[in-house]
Amino acid sequence: MNPIIAMWAHQRAMSTAFLRMMIERGDVTVIHEPLVTLVDEGEVSLPDGQGGQVVVRSEQALFAQMRELARDKPVFFKDTVEHRYNYLFEHPEDVADIEHTFIVREPRRTISSMYNMKPTITSPEIGYEHLHEIFELARRMSGRVPAVVNADRMVEDPALVVRRWCDRVGLPFIERALTWKAEDRPEWSRTRKWHMEVINSTGFTRPSKAYSDTVETNPTLQGFYDYHQPFYQQIVQHAI
Repeated sequence: MNPIIAMWAHQRAMSTAFLRMMIERGDVTVIHEPLVTLVDEGEVSLPDGQGGQVVVRSEQALFAQMRELARDKPVFFKDTVEHRYNYLFEHPEDVADIEHTFIVREPRRTISSMYNMKPTITSPEIGYEHLHEIFELARRMSGRVPAVVNADRMVEDPALVVRRWCDRVGLPFIERALTWKAEDRPEWSRTRKWHMEVINSTGFTRPSKAYSDTVETNPTLQGFYDYHQPFYQQIVQHAI
């Protein structure tokens, strides 16, 4: 079986841009946010390996279908962690053979961006704590430190960071995949408003939008930052 590679991300971590790069490669089956879709909608459509789609309604069926797809070629999926995925911790044997990787971005601008998109966001949805839990689970299961992408470093030197990530997961580095055509994609239809930057992008770029509510100006966001910053630090120290 070919590898199944996960990329776990808090929201606004540039993970969709990373997924867009994986689509551009053309040699990997790419799945966009299957777990969060399953939790939110009760079902998720996955490739069936024959050019069509199959609907699954449980985590067990989700990972079983990924293994079927991995018989043909490597599978990459990315998921965001606004939810705590209890299934991972209750059934670690079901995800022990997955190559778990992570992407993080410095929390200040991330939190402002999340709040701008969803002013009702709660502290658990910020996600760094959930991400850290999965990171520690992956480390226990594999006996080694998982690969971590620092999104801020990635936009400064995409080739270096992506090459290191590819080396860690056993995929060839494909430099041409670092740029792509600006386009909308069906994978993003359910949560399209969250992906406008990558829809209009042609590569990895640092977001430049300014926000009126920031960690420095909004006490609620300051509280989010104070709580989640330690989890970010515990993950980012392992960045490749």
